[in-house]
Amino acid sequence: MASNNELVEFIKRQIRIEEKIVKSLNEGLLNIKNPPVKSVLKGISLDSIKHAELYAAASVLLTKVSPALQQENLDTQIELVEKHIHLEEDLIKKLKKIIPTIQNNKVQFLLNSILSDEKRHHAMLKLILEIIVHGETITEEDWWKLLWENVPFHGAPGG
Repeated sequence: MASNNELVEFIKRQIRIEEKIVKSLNEGLLNIKNPPVKSVLKGISLDSIKHAELYAAASVLLTKVSPALQQENLDTQIELVEKHIHLEEDLIKKLKKIIPTIQNNKVQFLLNSILSDEKRHHAMLKLILEIIVHGETITEEDWWKLLWENVPFHGAPGG
């Protein structure tokens, strides 16, 4: 099993690789005129940007203590993630309905690629809502519970 330091070093190397991929693709995109090829390569470039950011987030998880979210931040994040879960659900339904009706194999391929991404986004958003947002949040109720559990005698005589 890799140590924390080895993992952090691996992550740093991966970030550099993803950044090289982005640079290379963006330079190459300047000369490509074919819209589907250009779109797919641009999508890969954007994924590499996302991957670099996810690696950086993983590095932070390994090297720093994340601050707990306040109740106000929790509510805002839950609202945002839930909104996008519903948007992804709607997009998935629409794509599943239209794709079987498309005769053009190339267009069908591109829309299936989008559908695959939307399904992955949907699953990630649900996971974020469950694990990351809920797991790193200290609500007002949590604070009161924490305070109350650490009070000697819980307000009874003798305290």
